[in-house]
Amino acid sequence: MRAISGDSLAIDRKSRARVLSTGVLNRPVEERICDFDDVVIPLDPETAMFEASRCVQCPDPAPCVLACPAHNDIPSAMWLIEQGKFLEAAQLYHQTSSMPEICGRVCPHEQLCQGSCTRVKSTSPVLTGALEAFVIDYERSLYGRVDIPVGQSTGKKVAIVGSGPAGMACAEQLVQNGHQVTIFEMKPATGGLLTYGIPGFKLPNQVVDNRLQDLERAGVEFVSEICIGKEKTIDDLFNDGYHAVFVGVGAEIDAPMEVPGEDLPGVYKATEFLMRGNVDPALLPVELREKPAVGRKVAVIGGGDTASDCLRTALRLGAEEVVCLYRRTEKEMPGGRHDRELAREEGAEYQFLTQPVRFIAGEDGRLAQIECIRMELGEPDAKGRRRPVPVEGSNFIVDADCAVLALGYWPDTTIGDSTPDLKTHKYGLIIVDPATGATSRPGVYAGGDGVTGPDLVVTAMVAGRKAAQAMDEYLSELD
Repeated sequence: MRAISGDSLAIDRKSRARVLSTGVLNRPVEERICDFDDVVIPLDPETAMFEASRCVQCPDPAPCVLACPAHNDIPSAMWLIEQGKFLEAAQLYHQTSSMPEICGRVCPHEQLCQGSCTRVKSTSPVLTGALEAFVIDYERSLYGRVDIPVGQSTGKKVAIVGSGPAGMACAEQLVQNGHQVTIFEMKPATGGLLTYGIPGFKLPNQVVDNRLQDLERAGVEFVSEICIGKEKTIDDLFNDGYHAVFVGVGAEIDAPMEVPGEDLPGVYKATEFLMRGNVDPALLPVELREKPAVGRKVAVIGGGDTASDCLRTALRLGAEEVVCLYRRTEKEMPGGRHDRELAREEGAEYQFLTQPVRFIAGEDGRLAQIECIRMELGEPDAKGRRRPVPVEGSNFIVDADCAVLALGYWPDTTIGDSTPDLKTHKYGLIIVDPATGATSRPGVYAGGDGVTGPDLVVTAMVAGRKAAQAMDEYLSELD
């Protein structure tokens, strides 16, 4: 698709390589910490065209394309945006991504496409994520909707368990092939992690709602507040007339810390804290509708993106001092650097090589202090990260009115426990064929965090698309 070639391209690359990025602009700190609205100031068309023009149009295969789990044709999209062909760029993203306006906002671009940009070595990378979101937002602003093409009906019915990224992507692909799709969701609202796990200041609620509405217009049916595996099993779905099932339940069970006092009032699991802090109370069970009591001092334990989300949520809930306690150094933190930078800008602090060992109650029975111990890094573990080793006699106290455990997630075993002959491993993760998403049960497919463990939105989305392709082939072979 790219129209630049030959000697002119070589000359053009040199001139483009010297142009600096305008960077992503954020709302002022003093303004944004007062609400849960989007932090990012959207690009305007002129800025988008300028930023896209900085792409040096690397030869195929471009590093950014290889680094993108969806393998979006980023250089071609940049060329189209540079020419002001925003709708054509949007259509290009739709070919490989089921939610580009979402991935453009929440992907850790510095670790994926943007971090692989060849410009990183000289000046600054092209803002690939912001431009991806821009063109879809432009398309929606122009038409008021984004239409999903619907294929001719095949008469085949598919049930999707879980309405998060994997389930949404699978549904989007299946309806284009003409299949009738119903998504079952255990929570009151749909969207899964996108609705309940990612704060609005990072992913505005309307962006998710818009994509869900696109699916509804395409004929996808949503059934909420039903737990597949309890009220209805996978076998029940087949008995109800569904010809295939996709399981995209994610991994939403908070990992425990298993130290004394973690059940004290004032100690929250990350999922509950984020839901109560960010989600519209009308979309929550009655027992979760009250905002978390953060007090003056909040400590967040963990080092991933969820920890950053909790830090920034605590600040917006009114905490005066917010600190992240992490047992390794910043170099070993699994979360995105960009989110940590935003958290620091907004007032969060970090204490590294720090491991909580006990939560201590005050006179009122609520959390008042956290006993911690200093750590040092030892030999690398199985993942290559150096193991944290306690420093004997280094215990100290951190005052805290509230603590949030952001230690990672485990899969829910409900589906595996209730589905005969469905093979699982590692705490309940579903075993699949990595090429197709097919499970050990004929007609049952799975993808996303319920298969891989906690991972990225984009990898769950890709898994849903991959499974949909295999499911379409499976359904076409049925009588």
